[in-house]
Amino acid sequence: MTHPLAQIPYVDGILTAEQVAATAASIVAMQEPCGAVPWTVGEHVDMWNHVEAAMAMLVGGQVDAAERAYAWMPSMQREDGSFPMKIVNGEPEDERGDVNMSAYLAVGIWHHWLVRRDTAFVQRFWPTVRAALDWVVSQQVAWGGINWTPTEDFCLLTGNSSIYHSLRAGVALADLLDDPQPEWELAGGRLGHAVREHRDLFEDKATYSMDWYYPVLGGAVRGRDAFELLETRWDDFVVPGLGIHCVDTNPWVTGAETCELAMALDTLGDHRRALALVEDVQHLREDDGRYWTGWVYGDPAEAARSGEPRNVHWPVEHTTYTAAAVILAVDALGEVAGHSTAGSGIMRGTSLAPHFTELALECGCPSADAVPSRP
Repeated sequence: MTHPLAQIPYVDGILTAEQVAATAASIVAMQEPCGAVPWTVGEHVDMWNHVEAAMAMLVGGQVDAAERAYAWMPSMQREDGSFPMKIVNGEPEDERGDVNMSAYLAVGIWHHWLVRRDTAFVQRFWPTVRAALDWVVSQQVAWGGINWTPTEDFCLLTGNSSIYHSLRAGVALADLLDDPQPEWELAGGRLGHAVREHRDLFEDKATYSMDWYYPVLGGAVRGRDAFELLETRWDDFVVPGLGIHCVDTNPWVTGAETCELAMALDTLGDHRRALALVEDVQHLREDDGRYWTGWVYGDPAEAARSGEPRNVHWPVEHTTYTAAAVILAVDALGEVAGHSTAGSGIMRGTSLAPHFTELALECGCPSADAVPSRP
């Protein structure tokens, strides 16, 4: 089943509904027969990017493909609720359970509910979501962070920021199905506090732009604090006209990170800069709707000196996760600058469970009666 173009999001002057539909179709073209969506043809699957692709296919009109993607996931869940970190040709290649990847199904199922209002679909996947989030919160440490895997004794800020988002989606699903999950709410309060107040306790990944903007995109940081956080490293990562760096050490801009920053800005109502970023990244687009992962820019003379190429696409691949990020950014911004779906607010969190109360903190900070209100 595909949706008519009238239901597909677009942003005036940047991408038409026809172009968004073509990009969604490009993801479907790389989907495996079992429903899995790899990074690109012949590459591995991770559950976070797989869910992101499913959400993008859904709003891009590819309903059947999106639902095939979700239908595949329970077959890969282990008894403890976790999912393997890396899957190739339907088999785990890296058996470790990644907390962020395991949590993100909750966001995808809530997004499907927003778009399709299919209660039976939610009920079908609720046991999988519930087992996954139960496992995720079991990995929480005393100061509020959640260890990356059961075998690594550190927490990742980007992943934990995304888990905060997933827990709010999970509690929203629990409320919808009248199956309260107070342990998730308690874990969410402690996690949100950690992301806001104890970012220094997470593993240092400051060279990556995701560690910069994800506390905002995931929803734990909002309002003035969010604007101030984004201003701290704006000039380090943003390259006007091209997008944003994946890492601050290389002249390499990437489409997925650029669109995620645009969605983070959208959560704050900063639509001017968000729209500019989505427009900037269109230099990565192919005529058939596919997107290159990134672009290495710079002076050709520097390339000759360093032996590293400049002004080339790198890696030489079109990726599903880049295409998905573009579609979701268009849907988010289509609400103010074009057309959007009912899932447009999935990153803004307007339909998610309320921000969690900070209770039973074990980090040494006093527990608050309530988290200050956030837009």
